[in-house]
Amino acid sequence: MMEKGISSVEVLPSKSSQVTAVKVVVKEPETKQTQRGKRVGFVLVHAGAGYHSESKAKEYKHVCKRACQKAIEKLQAGALATDAVTAALIELEDSPFTNAGMGSNLNLLGEIECDASIMDGKSLNFGAVGALSGFSLAAFKRNKRKLELAEKVETDLIQLKKRRQSNEKGSRVMCRMCGRRSKASGGNTGGGQIKLYSLENDSGTLDTVGAVVVDQEGNVAAAVSSGGLALKHPGRVGQAALYGCGCWAENTGAHTPYSTAVSTSGCGEHLVRTILARECSCALQTEDAHQALLETMQNKFIGSPFLANEDGVLGGVIVLRSCRCSAEPELSQEKPTLLVEFLWSHTTESMCVGYMSAQDGKAKTHISRLPPGAVAGQSVAIEGGVCRLESPES
Repeated sequence: MMEKGISSVEVLPSKSSQVTAVKVVVKEPETKQTQRGKRVGFVLVHAGAGYHSESKAKEYKHVCKRACQKAIEKLQAGALATDAVTAALIELEDSPFTNAGMGSNLNLLGEIECDASIMDGKSLNFGAVGALSGFSLAAFKRNKRKLELAEKVETDLIQLKKRRQSNEKGSRVMCRMCGRRSKASGGNTGGGQIKLYSLENDSGTLDTVGAVVVDQEGNVAAAVSSGGLALKHPGRVGQAALYGCGCWAENTGAHTPYSTAVSTSGCGEHLVRTILARECSCALQTEDAHQALLETMQNKFIGSPFLANEDGVLGGVIVLRSCRCSAEPELSQEKPTLLVEFLWSHTTESMCVGYMSAQDGKAKTHISRLPPGAVAGQSVAIEGGVCRLESPES
């Protein structure tokens, strides 16, 4: 049976006046009997934390839906959590709308270099690749438009820098495509108004993609993949390839009452310096998952002393935690259920996610956005739900 949902949002005050927390209260609907013989499991995916244009919302959601379906097909066939999370990631990488795999940004040489990693919560094994190259000509053709857009942004940023040098006073402007900030001249330069790139009519700006999975045995796995920054220097490696930064998965143990899986997205330098994936996993061992994640994003990410000089801290996470429990503990014949809490949180303008259980007929997708008036890099959005999975009858 499936119990999950998203209610209306409630804006909460936080310890910092610059942080807006969006709390989503989860309402669990009536349960349904699990179909006989069906395997259980759950997947949560994301298509990047960044900027998602309304014109491409359908495409973003569709790729998340397909990724969930691929993972669930694996789980229903009895595959391990690592196999399911890999299937989801491959689907995300094969989309031209994501910044991963075939859809990756291009570096300064016009080449694709990818970072990716995966972690198994049962064995705690971790594997990764960094600056992986050698993609086909077809992949390059898919990314030709991205290269053109990136070069235009880079050219305009150079012009901004020149104008800034002629006038020390200015205001900050951020490019949504590459995340860079530059000062716009406060004087009359004759260069026209400074443009904030939204790429509303183009492919949009996405970042690292990822997935987290729990299988029928309660084992968790997490994975992440990224094409990196647009026009990055060749050989640059981001958080997607680094231990504790891009993803994290850890089964229940002597010191961990909950199994947890985390996948991150956003500015690699910010995620690496805060080791955000590992930080979120540790925080989720407390009783209130929602509050723990919110405080982590506020205090360990936006408020991190390692990012004190940053104008805005950009990133996002998807997390799940699970535990075995009995719906009716007093009834000895009651089979334990797998309780899964899943959340996503971001400081970027938006984040696209999808989720599905093995008992669902189709995946649910959602583009989470910061509330009106919230400032990207200084505000936090957090949403999520609950899924209760019953073991199938024999």
